[in-house]
Amino acid sequence: MAECSGPAELARGVQRRRAGHPLEYVLGWAEFFGQRIEVGQGVFVPRRRTELLVQTALELLAPTGHALSISVPSGHALSSSVPSSVVVDLCCGSGAVGAALLAMHPKLELHAADLDPAAVAYARRNVGKMGGRVHEGDLFAALPVSLRGRVQVLAVNAPYVPSDAIRTMPPEARLHEPRLSLDGGPDGLDIHRLVAASAPGWLRAGGHLLVETSEQQAAGTESIVAATGLAARTVRSEELDGTVVVGTKVG
Repeated sequence: MAECSGPAELARGVQRRRAGHPLEYVLGWAEFFGQRIEVGQGVFVPRRRTELLVQTALELLAPTGHALSISVPSGHALSSSVPSSVVVDLCCGSGAVGAALLAMHPKLELHAADLDPAAVAYARRNVGKMGGRVHEGDLFAALPVSLRGRVQVLAVNAPYVPSDAIRTMPPEARLHEPRLSLDGGPDGLDIHRLVAASAPGWLRAGGHLLVETSEQQAAGTESIVAATGLAARTVRSEELDGTVVVGTKVG
């Protein structure tokens, strides 16, 4: 805790940690894809598995259209030859995904949105300072209508924990993170259904919907995405323990 102003603040931080508060809340930031993301009480803490969402988006944004071999960045952005594609970080929480993408591609037209005012406040700190635009509202209702039919990548880290499974989560998450950012309904896929139903209208031809899910729920999420007419596939990283369903708008 090198950021502490003195022994008293350090003692308060240690006390909070002993009481079960997430370490990221105590520090005031979380490490994500080589970036320091500001977080605090009442906002979802970005997980390392969500880096797969960023990696997959970067591969799809590559100018050649071919997959890139991408690792955690060393502090330098990728080539600025990538056009100013429209990217949306939906259910953005702290804005970690959007901030990571902007760090790699500063010329992106990036929009982030969340329903929770606390999350929006942190997203504005993390994404706004990098040139992204942050909106508050319920899913697509938060976005400017001018984005309809223009989105190249729609990245979604919506809650996908089944309601009954929340009680089995670690206390750090269950007791301190907002339930709104965890609870995905009876089977965990309620928000995935809502997002997938409207996503095709927001994507441009050849655009992609990216939805983080669990390995166990991947088949369900892929089926939901495919039912909307998008060409669906699942991406899995054992290293990150991450799973992402990709739906592509063909035509």
